[in-house]
Amino acid sequence: MTRILIVEDNEKNMKLFRDILEYAGYETMQAATGREGLEMAMSNQADLVLLDIQLPDRDGVAVLHDIRSAVGKELPVLAVSASVMPDDQQRILASGFDGFITKPINVKGFLESVKAAVWREQ
Repeated sequence: MTRILIVEDNEKNMKLFRDILEYAGYETMQAATGREGLEMAMSNQADLVLLDIQLPDRDGVAVLHDIRSAVGKELPVLAVSASVMPDDQQRILASGFDGFITKPINVKGFLESVKAAVWREQ
């Protein structure tokens, strides 16, 4: 079963992402901080990470760099952010993310992005 690590500090978003993914047949793991997300990425066999950009303890871009250093570039990581300005999206993607999901999410688009990232990883 495909395992997805969700790193998100907003409880409502976390529940929404988890419920959608589990309904679609994915196994989920959750982390509410960048540090916790990094630790889980290092110790668990996730197939994909959904990483919020604005976390309470660290910037999501910094967490991405730590994940890349610790786990490697093979693990796909999608940025999840309410920043919808094109410049922000370009900056975030240029920092090394494999894709970008805007909040609030569109359920169909969200699942398509997840499926594409997981398929690309396999």
